[in-house]
Amino acid sequence: MLIHTRPVAITAAVISFFAVSLVGMFMGLDPFICCKRAFLGAALFYIVTAIVVSIINAILTSAIIDHHINKQKETDRVG
Repeated sequence: MLIHTRPVAITAAVISFFAVSLVGMFMGLDPFICCKRAFLGAALFYIVTAIVVSIINAILTSAIIDHHINKQKETDRVG
């Protein structure tokens, strides 16, 4: 089964939002600056994660198709 892109990307974005905001809080940044950086980091992380998951899905789809083609060739040779 292929990986669902949107839930994975949203989960990664939420985790990165809180991670960036915690780092900003411990660095002593103003709350507005911390929130803005965390939002931008989460948006960027969402985009990157969605692209990576799409690439992984393309690789998995190609592998599944190749497997079925090879399996079909083997049954054609035997039968």
